Amino acid sequence: MILGIGTDLANIDRIAGVLERHGDRFRKRVFTAREQATAERRVQTAATYAKRWAAKEACSKALGTGLRMGIAWKDMAVTNLATGQPVMTLTGWAAERLKAMTPDGHEAVVHVTLTDDHPWAQAFVVIEALPLGSPSPGPAPAPAQPQLT
Repeated sequence: MILGIGTDLANIDRIAGVLERHGDRFRKRVFTAREQATAERRVQTAATYAKRWAAKEACSKALGTGLRMGIAWKDMAVTNLATGQPVMTLTGWAAERLKAMTPDGHEAVVHVTLTDDHPWAQAFVVIEALPLGSPSPGPAPAPAQPQLT
């Protein structure tokens, strides 16, 4: 069952301007050390930060709170699997909120997708509750290859 949905659109140029004006103060307030390391090694640094900004906004909306009620920016963090797939991890008050909104007998799964096309970065977050013991969601299996005879 779907517990929450959130989306956000961020302007990459706006985030680049904030990075230029506020630098480390902004980075350290909003992004985890791992998120910063990821963004700083990418060619499109501002776009990477903008997508993560949008993901945090979208996640806070999916949690039903927005950025209030004690959620801190770094309570929501985006990392990537080896395949490049983004993964949202919640800690602190965001994790507590997620636990409170998850029905008994279920586990919550946070799905996130990111995209950018200058000057825009977008994120979409869906929070799903799966019955305990359900198969863990993961990448879809590769389609079967036709057999040539």
